[in-house]
Amino acid sequence: MRAVLAIIRRDLVLTFGSGGGWLPILFYLLIAILMPFAIGPDQQLLGRVGGGIAWAAALLAALLPIERLIAPDLSSGVIDQLTVRGISREGIGAAKLIAHWLAFGPPLMLATLPAAALLGITPAILARLELGLLIGTPGLAALALATAALTAGLRGAGALAGLMMLPLAIPLLIFGAGALAQGAGALKLLAAASLLLVAGTPFVVGGALRFRD
Repeated sequence: MRAVLAIIRRDLVLTFGSGGGWLPILFYLLIAILMPFAIGPDQQLLGRVGGGIAWAAALLAALLPIERLIAPDLSSGVIDQLTVRGISREGIGAAKLIAHWLAFGPPLMLATLPAAALLGITPAILARLELGLLIGTPGLAALALATAALTAGLRGAGALAGLMMLPLAIPLLIFGAGALAQGAGALKLLAAASLLLVAGTPFVVGGALRFRD
């Protein structure tokens, strides 16, 4: 347990120490700033589509840090050192998943508050959007980490990761956006999809790392 906490702490320090942790959040806010200019001044239309735009922006923001989640530690030998110390590859995957969500999920939810004002999202829709992001961002983080592990070390890994992740993230996007209008039913489906991704990702990461030994 202490080793897992050490990995989480190290990844968070590296993420925010290098400034890379803020890029997905800035990208998310940039989409929220630009979309009203693209849609026009119709506040009613903007309010109807604002929640869906926020979910699409969250998905695209989740793509940005993929190349730094696994590949740097794999190429520098950090993961080999961790396994030599007796930490399982699945344990490394679980620790990195927690660290990635802590660096990605809560800041994104905070950034949703000013984004909601820019997108004309009403307080009632904002409450459902925040709840959906709380449930769905662990799934997005898990999907990003699994994709990073599967593409680490490959040529053109960033583009390949995007091609892999976007289709797999469609259920999260559909259920998350659906929860804004349909309520509890879509939230349950979102929770199920997110839980499945979170539960399976450490094993996917462990298998991908083991394949590269």
